[in-house]
Amino acid sequence: MVYNFKVFKKCAPNGKVTLYMGKRDFVDHVAGVEPIGVYRRAGRRVHPRQPQGVRSVVCSFRYGREEDEVMGLNFQKELCLASEQIYPRPEKSDKEQTKLQERLLKKLGSNAIPFTFNISPNAPSSVTLQQGDDDNGDPCGVSYYVKIFAGDSETDRTHRRSTVTLGIRKIQFAPTKQGQQPCTVVRKDFMLSPGELELEVTLDKQLYLHGERIGVNICIRNNSNKMVKKIKAMVQQGVDVVLFQNGSYRNTVASLETSEGCPIQPGSSLQKVMYLTPLLSSNKQRRGVALDGQIKRQEQCLASTTLLAQPDQRDAFGIIISYAVKVKLFLGALGGELSAELPFVLMHPKPGTKAKVIHADSQADVETFRQDTVDQQASVDFD
Repeated sequence: MVYNFKVFKKCAPNGKVTLYMGKRDFVDHVAGVEPIGVYRRAGRRVHPRQPQGVRSVVCSFRYGREEDEVMGLNFQKELCLASEQIYPRPEKSDKEQTKLQERLLKKLGSNAIPFTFNISPNAPSSVTLQQGDDDNGDPCGVSYYVKIFAGDSETDRTHRRSTVTLGIRKIQFAPTKQGQQPCTVVRKDFMLSPGELELEVTLDKQLYLHGERIGVNICIRNNSNKMVKKIKAMVQQGVDVVLFQNGSYRNTVASLETSEGCPIQPGSSLQKVMYLTPLLSSNKQRRGVALDGQIKRQEQCLASTTLLAQPDQRDAFGIIISYAVKVKLFLGALGGELSAELPFVLMHPKPGTKAKVIHADSQADVETFRQDTVDQQASVDFD
């Protein structure tokens, strides 16, 4: 039996450096982040770096449109999260090799050198803000990439022909356990009018997966002398750009309005369930909607909820995503409105945790990337 596994490969234009990676998505488990294992081969001395200095894993945060950058103004920050010299290898850097590294080293020979980096748990997740039809340049958001170069010394400036950069993502998956079922009750009384209007909203669960339908259970008790004329339920996406003091805003990504069962007369009550499904397909043309960090040839979707170990520990260069269901009752021009809000979690399910065993007869599918980012497919048999 032949076992298949995938390897990502990218080569510098002059062929001096080749970068191999076992995956491009690295999971943030809140308490810690998976290590980034990288493998490469080269004929010259190699350092991970960026033009300003030695670099390896870089977090790029764009918080303004590229077309608005004039007179030296720059709306992009790049943060080095980890760095090290690859070759010659420091003696203290010897680490236990993974099965994938062992198979690659056996195939590539003595010029191949494995190395591993770790990302801080406080580093922000990969997020992209959707551009408008008339926007050009790179979208705003948080992205990551691994960058290495070949040079004669650590102080040698990087050269494009001997440099390799490959985009990666820092992502989070849904917890394995559901939280407490969201429920809230709000009431409104009226000046110079007896009684009050009560609105109870309950969700069927706290954690939803992308594409899953959200059931909003609504119970209205009208003990006032006002009439409820219309009901509206919506899913709102909260985007908090931590860098700015007033950088928070909301996008309505799904909504439903109904007059069924209305008007609700004084002394009456109404119980109903409204279903909402937040999807990117319904928000394709909306500027500012937060999406999961993008990697080429992968379908995009709405950004997942950001899980924080401690809510007060927010990285200044991050974008925090949250979701909430909001229900509004419309009482007419004189009665005003009554609204209730319930937060919930929207994420991708955690994939299977069973590790893939790499045997001696394993076969690797190598996905190759050209320096101009045009992708090619290749297949290499690791005998």
